[in-house]
Amino acid sequence: MGEITADLLLRAYAAGLFPMGESADDPELFWVDPELRGVLPLDAFHIPRSLKKAVRHGLFEVTADRAFATVIQRCAEPTPQRRATWINPEITRLYSELHRRGHAHSLECWHEGRLAGGLYGVALGGAFFGESMFSREPDASKVALVHLVARLRRGGFMLLDTQFVTAHLARFGAIEIPRRAYRRQLAEALERPALFYRELDPEGLAVLQSMTHTS
Repeated sequence: MGEITADLLLRAYAAGLFPMGESADDPELFWVDPELRGVLPLDAFHIPRSLKKAVRHGLFEVTADRAFATVIQRCAEPTPQRRATWINPEITRLYSELHRRGHAHSLECWHEGRLAGGLYGVALGGAFFGESMFSREPDASKVALVHLVARLRRGGFMLLDTQFVTAHLARFGAIEIPRRAYRRQLAEALERPALFYRELDPEGLAVLQSMTHTS
């Protein structure tokens, strides 16, 4: 694959492709276009009861775009549960450039001043492409995901792309859809103007409250 630029990366997302690396130590990237695509329907997002309590009680301070570089670095680090990751220096470079351009965003969960978890992804039109998440304390990345969905709902997004469906994401309602159906949803979402909220306004806080106070 030739050199990938931030502009090329955005065009690839708009066409339904995303890049991955074989490992954190391999500098090469390859394009991925799964036959079955993972999506998390925003109107069918499921929050386990115990997690609703964690969000309501403010277990973590949640911010957006405060520590993007640290979030992607932590996502790239191996853990006992995940010995290796696909986030190599080229991925870090490209998404850091997208962040500087306002297309890549992070959510951070803080506990007693320490970064306990978070996630990052790419916003393009009314589509948000989730890339990776990490957690150093129980429920931290899950709380970040709840706050992400609240922001996407408030901002008018139509599509939350998870790329693949893991058992973890399936608990929140993630499903697989065929490539053709995904591209239809993507095309519609790209035409939709949307706003990624770094700070939740009163309407956004109301959305978060409605998500976490229902049974």
